[in-house]
Amino acid sequence: MTTLTLFLVALIALEHLGIMLIEMFAGPKTQARTFDMPLNFVSQTHTRTALANQGIYNGALALLIIFSLFIFNGAMLMAVIRLFMIFIMIVGAYGGLTVTRKIFIAQLLPATIILILSFL
Repeated sequence: MTTLTLFLVALIALEHLGIMLIEMFAGPKTQARTFDMPLNFVSQTHTRTALANQGIYNGALALLIIFSLFIFNGAMLMAVIRLFMIFIMIVGAYGGLTVTRKIFIAQLLPATIILILSFL
C-alpha cells in the first residue's frame, strides 16, 4: 500500500471526525446548512439527539480507522482499510440517496478512490 493511499485514508478519518463534531456540537444553523435540512427540523430536540447519536458513530469510525493504521500492517492493513472503505461507500450511497447529494462527493467518492488505489 502506497504512502499516498495511507495519507488519504488518514484524511478520511479526519473527515469523519469533522462530521462527528458538526453532528454533535455545531449549532442548528450549521447543521442545517451542512446536511441540507430545514432549520426548524434540525432545531428540534429529537433531531439534535439523533444527530448527536450519529456523530458518535462517525467518531468511532474515525478512531477505528486511525487505530488500524497503527496496529495493522501488510495484507491485514489492506483488508481492514478495504472493509472500512466499502462500509463508507455503502453509507455514502445511502446518505446521498436519502439525505443530500453532497454525500456522494464528500463520502462515497473519496472512499471509492481509496478502494481502487488499495488494489494498485
